[in-house]
Amino acid sequence: MTHFQSWLQTESRRQFLGRGVNAVGFAALASLMSENRASADPTGHGAALAQTHFPAKARNVIYLHMVGGPPQMDLYDYKPRMNRYFDVDLPDSVRMGQRLTTMTSRQPRFPIAPSKFRFARHGQCGMWTSELLPYTSRMVDDMCFIRTMHTEAINHEPAITNMQTGSQVTGKPCLGAWASYGLGSLNQNLPTFVVLVARPSNQEQVQAISARLWQSGYLPGEHAGCSFRSAGDPILYINNPPGVSTEVRRRTLDGLRRLNELNLQTVGDPETQTRIQQYEMAFRMQASVPELTDIASEPASTFRLYGDAARNPGTFANTVLQARRMVERGVRFVQIYHNNWDTHANVAGRLPDQCRDVDQACWGLVQDLKAKGLFESTLIIWGGEFGRTIYSQGGLTAQNYGRDHHPRCFTMWMAGGGTRGGQIYGSTDDFSYNIVENPCHIHDFHATVLHLLGIDHSRFTVRYQGLDQRLTGVEQAHVINELLA
Repeated sequence: MTHFQSWLQTESRRQFLGRGVNAVGFAALASLMSENRASADPTGHGAALAQTHFPAKARNVIYLHMVGGPPQMDLYDYKPRMNRYFDVDLPDSVRMGQRLTTMTSRQPRFPIAPSKFRFARHGQCGMWTSELLPYTSRMVDDMCFIRTMHTEAINHEPAITNMQTGSQVTGKPCLGAWASYGLGSLNQNLPTFVVLVARPSNQEQVQAISARLWQSGYLPGEHAGCSFRSAGDPILYINNPPGVSTEVRRRTLDGLRRLNELNLQTVGDPETQTRIQQYEMAFRMQASVPELTDIASEPASTFRLYGDAARNPGTFANTVLQARRMVERGVRFVQIYHNNWDTHANVAGRLPDQCRDVDQACWGLVQDLKAKGLFESTLIIWGGEFGRTIYSQGGLTAQNYGRDHHPRCFTMWMAGGGTRGGQIYGSTDDFSYNIVENPCHIHDFHATVLHLLGIDHSRFTVRYQGLDQRLTGVEQAHVINELLA
């Protein structure tokens, strides 16, 4: 949406008619602009795009972010040759002077730590997966793997911001906000973009995350993620206070709406329109959210899929089940954060716990979506903000080690939503340190996700501070066509 189109949406009738002789010209121009849109799928309520740029493959997104950076060589990027390099220093020819974090830059040496976990090939695609992921291994032919994700950020704060917003600088809209803004709502009684923060069973080194990751930036405030809590009321103050009936609440909101509409007509501030919509959404959610989050109606077969942990509020399995229920009811974009993947030490002790949290739950989600006919229209994304080093941070033994941050290559996967199951994209060197073939930058990844949603990333812009801002930034980004079905 251009700045002009955004302005037209918020202008009051009084302001419009006050333009006098220019009113007809403005109306004609707006009509011409609407006729210029490409023919494709219709979008939802309140969308900036009346239609997608081309037919969408995905209607909904469930984005599973592993906060801290999973070690790719212990999970998906099998490197058997490293067994012969145990405790050998990482060659300078491999590192090539690349930047290190301050946590390992002063180590006297960088000893190679081969993965202590066994790997096996699975599915018709022959994907190598770790013994820590027995459930995931069953569905590799439904998944597409990107082994060559890379980023410029080497520390958590800029890296996770980059992965979520396309920029290391805070204040930009995140992927979920862009999807909400462009495609609009599929259910006016629930938020378009919902955020859930799962509680890991192991909490050795939990990273700090905040609402800045799901902000709307320079987009209208209504497109920021709505955070659901894992305990107590899903949303604070979702219930009326004692002594306040639904009828009293409705009359109060009607009065606030009239006051805000008067202010909107006088000033024309789009944030006033956002406030009106948020009050109305909050009222509608009082009826829809309790039903949404009550999993007591789920059959026993659901918990056999996701595991018994799905019964416990706040667990990863529970949040993934909630995500399926949200998608089923028309929530466009669900973002789940699972913490404690920052394995600087004790990989042997912590990584199995992390994998137990997510393995069966991810498998159950895919099977559940398939059974309900939602898999083809729901894009599932799994990954962190960067990868880990092949060399050990701190002490190294054959049974345990730590791994530092590594932005040069890491693995992510997607499933459903028009992706090509069984695809393995890109390859890294024997040390899982450098990309050998088919790199995929974060901007390429974002361009591909938008493409699956029917959006051309280069044409999806918002005018802000004199620039046509977009999720993929100003540098050239490419859709990874090999990942598309």
